[in-house]
Amino acid sequence: MVAAVAIYLPLTLLAPLSTVSATPAAITDPTPAPVAFAWPAHGASAVEAVGYPQSLAVNGSTDALPIASISKIITSLVVLEAKPLALDEAGPTITFSAADAALVKKYQSVNGKTVPMVAGASMSERDLLGVALLASANNYAAVLADWAYGSDGAFVTAAKAWLASHGLAHTTLLEPTGLNPGNRSTTTDLVSIGKLALGSPVVARIVSTPSLTVPGVGTVNNGNALLGHDGVEGIKTGTLDQAGACLLFAAEFLVGGTTITVVGAVLGGVDHPAVNADVRALLASVKAGFHDVKLTSRGESFATYSTPWKQKARAVALRTTSIVVWSNPKVASSVVTKSVYLARKGSPAGQVVFTVGDQKVSVPLEFDRGLQDPGAWWRLTNPGTLLAASR
Repeated sequence: MVAAVAIYLPLTLLAPLSTVSATPAAITDPTPAPVAFAWPAHGASAVEAVGYPQSLAVNGSTDALPIASISKIITSLVVLEAKPLALDEAGPTITFSAADAALVKKYQSVNGKTVPMVAGASMSERDLLGVALLASANNYAAVLADWAYGSDGAFVTAAKAWLASHGLAHTTLLEPTGLNPGNRSTTTDLVSIGKLALGSPVVARIVSTPSLTVPGVGTVNNGNALLGHDGVEGIKTGTLDQAGACLLFAAEFLVGGTTITVVGAVLGGVDHPAVNADVRALLASVKAGFHDVKLTSRGESFATYSTPWKQKARAVALRTTSIVVWSNPKVASSVVTKSVYLARKGSPAGQVVFTVGDQKVSVPLEFDRGLQDPGAWWRLTNPGTLLAASR
């Protein structure tokens, strides 16, 4: 008897425990709602959220259409390629010639917008850009192009090369102002041009400025009536008989703490009040197409451990996690847990992995309580379980 006890005690008290595996919890994966665009009733339009290429969407004609004064954005970017400016730099001074001053009458004769320009007066490159973009002054855009490249022909050649270098195969610029209806682009090309404009610190600052004061000219107001509404921060209006009312726009809004930048274009609108109302509705629908999807809450249970000696512990999320998504990507989850003998509260228990569209998000899991040795009494009274574990 003594010999049997001498064998039994160490056999049970020192026997290894079996590993404990977790039982995953039933998870209901999120199902975001698909976007429902509120497209303008007239003309052609396109929109894209920067950094979300899958969000690019088009409505209406995909042909290259007249772009009117949106041309001046291209002109400004091409000029800045030849005559770059730092963000806070005024740049070189341009003195106006008699030929420059004569452009006022030239453009007024065809109903083009102008701002006074006096022969012998001078202005910085930055102020010229500001007047050309905010007031849509055709004479200022023409002077900029000629100053930067030496002639209209040289500017047009440079613009063609610039467009090609940026893959804008469906955009044509025949002159710097947009008065020529041969200045054409597709709405998708214009979205790309809008992103390039936002990527230029100088242009982005100018088009987001409500007004500026220019020596010799006075106060110049931004012609974009949407600026400052619904997060709109630019970019350029355009109006021409052959083009209708046009707008290249950009806006920012927050979704779950993430800043979303949207760029879009509308060509061939009825008039600017109608275009502005349409763009506000379109932006609201784009914003509603983004979702801040909660994947985990801190302490949320994703699996349960149950030991033979009736202890339980849960594998819970280490943190609250969410992700901003566009429209309705498929969300799928899988739980990967560790098999353990014993565990301390807060020690790693595995992870839950979410596949959200083409993204993967991993969230660590931890034990919400410890799994401890069952103790001598359980060991002594459950030899079968212990011996099975040691095999």
